[in-house]
Amino acid sequence: MTTPAPDCVHLVGSIGLDGVEDVFSTVGPMLGRRLKRIPDGEPGPRRLWVSFQYPLLRSSPFLRPDPSGALRKTSGFPLLCLAEGVAASDVRFGELGYAREARASYLDFVTARERGDIAAGTRFQVCLPTPMSVIYAFCTARDVAAIEPAYEAAMVREVDAICRHIPHADLCIQWDVCHDMIVWDGQPQDQFPLVNASKADITSRFTRICATLPDDVELGFHLCYGDFGGKHFFDPVTARHIVDIANAIAGAVKHPIAYIHLPVPLPRATDDFFAPMRDFKLAPGTEIYLGLIHAADGVEGAAKRIELARKYVPSFGVATECGFARARKPDLVKRLLAIHAGVAEEPAKPAP
Repeated sequence: MTTPAPDCVHLVGSIGLDGVEDVFSTVGPMLGRRLKRIPDGEPGPRRLWVSFQYPLLRSSPFLRPDPSGALRKTSGFPLLCLAEGVAASDVRFGELGYAREARASYLDFVTARERGDIAAGTRFQVCLPTPMSVIYAFCTARDVAAIEPAYEAAMVREVDAICRHIPHADLCIQWDVCHDMIVWDGQPQDQFPLVNASKADITSRFTRICATLPDDVELGFHLCYGDFGGKHFFDPVTARHIVDIANAIAGAVKHPIAYIHLPVPLPRATDDFFAPMRDFKLAPGTEIYLGLIHAADGVEGAAKRIELARKYVPSFGVATECGFARARKPDLVKRLLAIHAGVAEEPAKPAP
């Protein structure tokens, strides 16, 4: 008996087409009801994920480039520290830009839905980096503890603004958990500070950033090992740490979690990698999306990984392991979208 194909796919966030309208007019018809939610593709400066926030941090009167000349290893941006004479209690951030981007993209979402490009019932997915992912990327180790609380408060205000301006029945908030995931994993790395970075510290952050989310807004999490230059900072050895942080989030966050997405690196698609997924402790309604789609081996390779994963996770949707805008050209983007369509069957249209 042939095992049925998955009937739902997840787009992590960045898509790498020319703009928001292009994303909706391309992705909506191609994937249809396979999508329960759809992001705007994160065009322009958001294509480089948290680098979108660097000009904002650099322009803050409370911060300055570190006098040591220290640079961010991947981007080469100067690391930032507290400006001279500034105390932690002085630091404040205003608008971060995410709410304004979301409000503009939502207008395009509504237009695309009215045009029939987006299936009825599909939510508009707004992807946000965790505050730790931003501040620990661009600020010096000695000052992250002083800067992060003000930035976290500003990010919570962004979420509140998004929820005020976008109808809740249409909205999904996704937290992108990357630098927190890498620190949680514990493999040797010299990219991010290990300040206030215990597993308890990381878990408490999830509690705080989800605390004000209205009950009728969907909430999801993308667990990530980075995508700078199209590659992870390092690959997880197994899913052990991914499962553990997912369970910690599920235990700490009071808001219902609609889904959790996690990567499956191509070299790691083995029984040993998937085996810890037997230990998920998620609520019955939480969907799991596995990053099983890779351009290197297309539909055939994804189908093999789906069969392997089903030994450990009976029900899941499929995705790539991260967004696919950075370092991807439009022809590769469209090939990845075609793999999504080829590996998952579209659910039947609901009866009127």
